[in-house]
Amino acid sequence: MTFVTLLGAIRRRAENIAALMLLVMFVAFLLQIVARYLLNFPLGWTYELSAVLWIWLVLFGACFAVRDNEEMRFDLIYGAVGPRLRRAMGFVTALAVVALFGLSLPATWDYVTFMKVQKSAYLGIRFDALFSIYVLFAVVMIIRHLWIGWRAVFGGGPDAFDPVKASSGV
Repeated sequence: MTFVTLLGAIRRRAENIAALMLLVMFVAFLLQIVARYLLNFPLGWTYELSAVLWIWLVLFGACFAVRDNEEMRFDLIYGAVGPRLRRAMGFVTALAVVALFGLSLPATWDYVTFMKVQKSAYLGIRFDALFSIYVLFAVVMIIRHLWIGWRAVFGGGPDAFDPVKASSGV
């Protein structure tokens, strides 16, 4: 199994996990509506579960399911320049992302580990476990943007935006 094949398999499993999180969040949301408006018995844990899953869904999805070419860019500027300047912009952006996440990582780690003293109101989830996805997100973004910067310098830089190939990621 090649590295690219392995990454593809990991990405597909990550998409499955993200879809499962979305399903659980949707069911909790529907349960909350039924409990509140039909039974007049609001359930706080469904709101909390939906909020936690939303945070995890966004950050987990950004880590493992979203491809580089699916990320948002300023296409008006990015698409208007030539390949060399696009590579330079890709490198500068990657360098900025690595620097910002790298500088914030120690404080982020301190905050997340400090939050082990608190738990969520209804589900009793320790906040360090709840917020740990952000540490993983920061580390993955550093690694991903190191790779993007390396590719911008030594390989082919980011492709120009092609509106004909635009899709929802499917």
